[in-house]
Amino acid sequence: MPDWLLWLIAAGVFAAVEATTLTLVVLMFGGGAAAAAITAALGGPVLLQFVVAIVVTVALLGVVRPIARNHMLPGSGAVTGSDALVGRTAVVLSAVDARTGRVRLNGAEWSARSLDDSRVLPVGREVRVVQINGATAVVFDEATDEQSAVVPEENS
Repeated sequence: MPDWLLWLIAAGVFAAVEATTLTLVVLMFGGGAAAAAITAALGGPVLLQFVVAIVVTVALLGVVRPIARNHMLPGSGAVTGSDALVGRTAVVLSAVDARTGRVRLNGAEWSARSLDDSRVLPVGREVRVVQINGATAVVFDEATDEQSAVVPEENS
């Protein structure tokens, strides 16, 4: 059996083992074996085939594996699910008070309640989502809050 075929079989076995482990280590050995198969197919001596396999495997482990792992594993900063809706704007569909209301958020209709117990947010108002409690969006009206923060000047 030719050397290149043995290396190719080894690369296939490494790839199959990687499919069960998902560590991205065994796959790099498969890459080294594939490079050795190419070296053997081009007529390289056995010692060169082993050197190529080792060098390519080490290079793949040191360079490609860290990059691939970063792309496969979500980082700690990945916000998913309903947490990703916090900070977004929504449009009031039915008046929102401290207990009830409806908003359109991210293309879907959500139940909502106002963050400020004393305010009723009218239909059509743009509001900001500050929290998601179960299936209820807790919202507040930035425009009203900014206006109330400005004290009107009195004319004498």
